[in-house]
Amino acid sequence: MPLHLPPAPAPALRSVLTALGSPTAVREARTPSLRLAQGPVTPELPLPVHVLDRITPAGTSATRLTGWRFLIHCGDRAIAAADTMLTPDGWAFSRFFEGPYIAATERALRQAETMKQSHQARLLSVPELYMLTLWLHGDTTADGADGHPAATDILVPLAPAPPGIAAHRPHRVAELLPLLTHRLTPTPLLSSPA
Repeated sequence: MPLHLPPAPAPALRSVLTALGSPTAVREARTPSLRLAQGPVTPELPLPVHVLDRITPAGTSATRLTGWRFLIHCGDRAIAAADTMLTPDGWAFSRFFEGPYIAATERALRQAETMKQSHQARLLSVPELYMLTLWLHGDTTADGADGHPAATDILVPLAPAPPGIAAHRPHRVAELLPLLTHRLTPTPLLSSPA
């Protein structure tokens, strides 16, 4: 299989398993599908979540790891997701959620499995554009918590994608980064003539 999932930190997985086993955490989650699940639910497909903080003048991206996301499966499909975050005490459960990115992530992962080249799966968030992408990193042995997108890595925007960016269309980082740079660069205000 050309798609590699980096191993999640054991404490992150344990925190999600503990939350799934807590009736209070599940009941208070804003995820009707998780509360109404018939049968066992399991955290699967751990993905490190990186955030694109900025694009440097040299055109490289500055990213940081913000957590790990697990798709919560019931039967053969994902019904929700669980996020973890790094705290001073280590990895901790953050939240359960559902929405369009769950199905979009599963679709992008299936799409990535059909590619000829091997990749390591990660998520890359671009908060300023309300954009989430599946980041297919070319180094399958890399630590999923480290690094930044290489020019030859592939980004697959998840649906819903920002206007003008096609969801589920793979882009090399070198192609998509200039578009993101343009979108993230503030437009100077035009001054009125004196």
